[in-house]
Amino acid sequence: MENKEELQLTLEGLNCANCARKIEEKVGKMEGVKESNLNFTTTTLNVKLERKVKEEHAINEIKKIVEALEPHVKVEKKVSGKTNVQKAKFEVKPTLIIGTILYLIAVIGDFKGALALILFVASYLLIGGKVVLTAIKNIARGQLFDENFLMTVATIGAFSISEYPEAVAVMLFYEIGETIQGYAVNKSRSSISSLMDIRADYANIIIDGKEKKVSPETVKVEDIILVKPGEKIPLDGIVVEGESFVDTSALTGESVPRKIAVNDEILSGGINTNGVLKVKVTKKFGESTVSRILEMVENAANKKANTEKFITKFAKVYTPIVVALAILIAVVPSIFIKDALFSTWLYRALVFLVVSCPCALVVSVPLGFFAGIGGASKKGVLVKGSNYLELLKDLETVVFDKTGTLTEGVFTVTEINTNNIQKEKLIEVAAMAESFSNHPIAISIIKEYGKEIDKEVIEEYEEIAGHGIKAVINNEEILIGNAKLMNQFNISYNEVDSIGTVVYCAINGEFKGSIVISDKIKENAAEALINLKAAGVKKTVMLTGDNKKTAEKVGEKVNIDEVHSELLPLGKVKEVEKLLKASNKNGRLAFVGDGVNDAPVLARADIGIAMGGIGSDAAIEAADVVLMKDDINALVDAINVSKKTNKILWQNIIFALGVKVIVMVLGTFGIANMWTAVFADVGVTIIAIINSTRCFR
Repeated sequence: MENKEELQLTLEGLNCANCARKIEEKVGKMEGVKESNLNFTTTTLNVKLERKVKEEHAINEIKKIVEALEPHVKVEKKVSGKTNVQKAKFEVKPTLIIGTILYLIAVIGDFKGALALILFVASYLLIGGKVVLTAIKNIARGQLFDENFLMTVATIGAFSISEYPEAVAVMLFYEIGETIQGYAVNKSRSSISSLMDIRADYANIIIDGKEKKVSPETVKVEDIILVKPGEKIPLDGIVVEGESFVDTSALTGESVPRKIAVNDEILSGGINTNGVLKVKVTKKFGESTVSRILEMVENAANKKANTEKFITKFAKVYTPIVVALAILIAVVPSIFIKDALFSTWLYRALVFLVVSCPCALVVSVPLGFFAGIGGASKKGVLVKGSNYLELLKDLETVVFDKTGTLTEGVFTVTEINTNNIQKEKLIEVAAMAESFSNHPIAISIIKEYGKEIDKEVIEEYEEIAGHGIKAVINNEEILIGNAKLMNQFNISYNEVDSIGTVVYCAINGEFKGSIVISDKIKENAAEALINLKAAGVKKTVMLTGDNKKTAEKVGEKVNIDEVHSELLPLGKVKEVEKLLKASNKNGRLAFVGDGVNDAPVLARADIGIAMGGIGSDAAIEAADVVLMKDDINALVDAINVSKKTNKILWQNIIFALGVKVIVMVLGTFGIANMWTAVFADVGVTIIAIINSTRCFR
């Protein structure tokens, strides 16, 4: 079997967050494993392998680990482009029902002596036998301090002091709570995943003029598919026939449908609203936009937030400490307090143990982050990790690229100035020199020329970064670029006092004229910057390679705080580094650019954000966050989602720990009993899970 460096597995039936943590740790310690991340919410295990490790061997070893910890969990290879959507089923085990009936008979019958003991023990084993057996197995493996161990110790301890009804009741309510908790977790997973599941279930492929309904995975590049009104678009492609409006709200959060016609690009995940479209497929299913988005959202859990890391570390030290405190509660008072009964303080210690399980935190925090990332994707924002979602709430400085971010990025020639040359000739020479470039300025010059370019006459071509182009065309040396290019080659030129980007042209060392190209400021740019300030951003900065006058004019119109112009790519990096040094220790800096040309700056910022990158592989690769619609207000939405998610998660943390501490204290003083302790464990977990799902809305 082929060796792969990355392995994705699904763990069907995994409902124990603590077990998930143990699986992640054990797989991470396997020989040949570089990194292991288990997304409890989607039950996806991501493993980075060394090249020498065979995939088949790694899967077999992982299966052994999972079977040892969670025998009922099924391990399978993850299908590319598929999300794990588990249907929530409320299933009650027959043993739980029979055990409950025996328990009720024992309590209602008020039996005494051996018969009572037999009934309570029988009901206990039927209800909690699996818990006890799991605890024994874990102890044999050297694994202490999980919920199975705590419940076993607590209930057996209750039996030892003849609290039979309460011992069984605690295990009964624990198992009922676990059943409800498992249902709540799967219900939350299902509701989040189903709302995010924007994939089409089928594609209508045209074969020999006939329509056939097939799975999108089977469709090949260049195949022709038919998309009818009301259907989801299954694959990325180019429209070859038909006209329609496409609802892209699931992708971009944009409520207004987009008009689609022949030769237009169409992305998977949208909904065709009215006309019939024939589409030539350009990407296979696993590489389609919708698949990339869903996989990105799922894999976001690999980059864990500090809060998640803290909870994981906290859970590892918290339970052993609580167990140690429980032992002290049981032993110390009976030694030092006069007339103190050991059985009384043992009972209180057992209450303390039942409360101590950190499930509420271990389950609800990663679930909350997943829901938050899902909520952001609904608003047209792709967040590539829960760590970035957490950082967004602390944004204090936002740095913008100008072109395509604050402006439309659509350049048009607005002015042509000549020096001993005809306008038509100047445009022709400029278009030829720019013909190999895909820069917006080059495209606008070529568009203005409007004729076919014979590239064979271009003998030499050199792109000078941050300056322009040097070319040899028909034995003539052509220089076309900014003022820095003219200065570099010691060419005297006539400066232009116009608003826009000025492109200067020289032929054989002689200045021949200039072309002014203007870019339109986005309509909502100024409004978006006001909204950013309202969302907590303290400082906005614009970095551009454009001339100072144009840059300052744009900055003035959008009310930006700082403008730095005439910058090379490395100059932008230096400016960002200066801003990072000057920023508040706890404040974060984001750079918003196109994700391609600004890759170095995106990487240097605390958070790299790509604008309008839904169809751009490069943007998705380069950035930490992708704004799928070309709107800065989407960043405002992302910040608000981040703040909301953080608020809800801290509600869970404070609520869970608060209730547990209160019940621990009450239990220590004999006020709270085991029934209260069970609620403080399982009940609090269920409430926290339900609260976490609010992050998605």
